[in-house]
Amino acid sequence: MASTDAARDTTPQLFGHPRGLTYLFTTEMWERFSYYGMRAILVLYLTNYLLLDPTVGTVLGHATLKGIFEGMAGPLNTQQFSSMIYGTYTAFVYLTPFFGGLIADKWIGQRYSVIIGGVLMAAGQFTLMVPSLLYVGLLLLILGNGFFKPNISTQVGNLYKPDDSRIDRAFSIFYVGINVGAFFSPLIAGTLGEEVGYHWGFGISGVGMIVGLLIYVFALRTLPPDRIGRLKTQSGQPNKPLTSDDWKAVFAIIALCIPVTFFWATYEQQGNTMNLWAQDFTDRRLIPGIIDWQIPVTWFQSFNPFMIVGFTPLVVWWWGKQAKKGTEPATVVKMSIGLFLLAISYVIMAGAAYLTPSGQSSWLWLLAFYAVITMGELYLSPLGLALVARVAPAKILSMMMGLWFITSFTGNLLQGYIGTYFSRMDKPSFFLLCAAIGAAAGVVTWLFNFPLRGILARRLAENHNAQPAIGDESIADAPPAH
Repeated sequence: MASTDAARDTTPQLFGHPRGLTYLFTTEMWERFSYYGMRAILVLYLTNYLLLDPTVGTVLGHATLKGIFEGMAGPLNTQQFSSMIYGTYTAFVYLTPFFGGLIADKWIGQRYSVIIGGVLMAAGQFTLMVPSLLYVGLLLLILGNGFFKPNISTQVGNLYKPDDSRIDRAFSIFYVGINVGAFFSPLIAGTLGEEVGYHWGFGISGVGMIVGLLIYVFALRTLPPDRIGRLKTQSGQPNKPLTSDDWKAVFAIIALCIPVTFFWATYEQQGNTMNLWAQDFTDRRLIPGIIDWQIPVTWFQSFNPFMIVGFTPLVVWWWGKQAKKGTEPATVVKMSIGLFLLAISYVIMAGAAYLTPSGQSSWLWLLAFYAVITMGELYLSPLGLALVARVAPAKILSMMMGLWFITSFTGNLLQGYIGTYFSRMDKPSFFLLCAAIGAAAGVVTWLFNFPLRGILARRLAENHNAQPAIGDESIADAPPAH
């Protein structure tokens, strides 16, 4: 299938895919380096420095924002307020892509949107180097991500024809790029932030964004035309209304957004309360009594992306094996499995907290936590991106990609609030709360499979010119990502 697809595609190829995929992969890798480098140190920066006297009094807009948060959640200590800031920031990072996708679809196209977003995000990272301008820097990052995120993902799909099976593999490869950047950023930006100064961590994150932006500008000649222009050329009717099948596909995506919201509400605790757990409740000595070197707190943020790169080939191989036997689950079922795995990861942490009620647990508990939650992510997140790219109406593809990211907006708002209970509840109960949320969402997603499977299967059949898709909507035939 892959060779046939490549033969039918007349664009320049590299490793069996359009050359533009390599550049989009690299651009996204550097953008994620920028984002996750900043994310690795944000909560530590807030709780260990910025929100403490006397520095907190210099932050522009601090009293106003704290008044708003306390009006919603009651009195907040430093940890709880930092959780609300972190949750609100990460939430709005995923809300603005909806509007960024809409603007690109209607007015400026994907290319200009990505460039505008990159410039704003680089400016935001450098602004964070000034403590008093924390909220200005976060706002610039939020706006920049809105322009950048949905439109670079849309361009990955635009590299391929609708019936090209390589699109699923492309998103798997693209997802690896995300996590290569996310792996190195805590090691570099996180270490600079912890050991030299937090502002240096933000600064190197800004440099990473500039590198990604320069690569993207260089790559423009290898990328497809903006989607709006292509639709006009092909159909001459860019304003043609959506069909009934289009609307069914839209409603199916919206339905899946509901439980996926709760996935992000607990998954994103990694950069928030799990960062604090690693700092305050974890014995970070590599081999106690033998090698007493302590693992830096921010390095734990590299566990998840490292495992994604390592586990992706295994997961894809497993799905391929299931497909050959005819036992591969449908995509929605896979997503429910991802939520159940997330729940198990927090049961592991509840065990760690229960067994060490007054001391520090071994860092190996965190290793087990990240291994299980990473498997859960692989069963949910990349499949969601590929599903949207394949079933959403082409006319509103960027907007629907932005809508999918809204699950992270609502999830992160909830995540920030849930994080305030980290210092209100005993730790085993807090982790069991996260596990219960994930398990409940998994049950709901599994139940959704019954009404949605037929809708999604018909939509995929249409987009593949009525050719059946292996394993429903899966990426099971994908080779190991490189």
